[in-house]
Amino acid sequence: MHITSLSASPSEHSRSAWLTQFALTRLAGRGSQTVAILVRDLPAAGLLTADVQEPAIAAAVRAIEQADLVVVGTPIYKAAYSGLLKVFLDLLPPDALRDKLVLPLATGGSPAHFLALDYALKPVLSALGARHVLDGVFATDAQLRRHESGGFLPEPDLIARLDRALAPLSSRMRAQPEPALSC
Repeated sequence: MHITSLSASPSEHSRSAWLTQFALTRLAGRGSQTVAILVRDLPAAGLLTADVQEPAIAAAVRAIEQADLVVVGTPIYKAAYSGLLKVFLDLLPPDALRDKLVLPLATGGSPAHFLALDYALKPVLSALGARHVLDGVFATDAQLRRHESGGFLPEPDLIARLDRALAPLSSRMRAQPEPALSC
């Protein structure tokens, strides 16, 4: 299974980027290939001018097209996903998410932003062809407390919700053989 993660936080040490990476670690060791896209690291001029020929942006779009599973992580600002995510999603072809599994992840300051997954992000994912959207996972700041190591400490309930969202992937990933390595 090819997995592409799309982390759309403008901050280097964000909860949403950490949650996206944490979701990938929950899938590790199950015969998958992973590509991680940090939208903030893509060339700003290319993003803003919709230059899909720019090599880094073209590679990111290709990674989405080749994915079986796309994990989308974003902070919620003012009841919507990040503008950084919007700029990137606008570069994708109209059916870029068709026939893919999509896992939406989001973080926000309070539970008041929870519905942004359903009312802001999912419609855009559907407009891009996503028909197989896994249960979204929303985490508040209180559910992802900063840890002295520089990361975050997830609440047990958050881990349980993430594992439930990933559960449909378990049988699919076990059924696929490990990729053969050639020398």
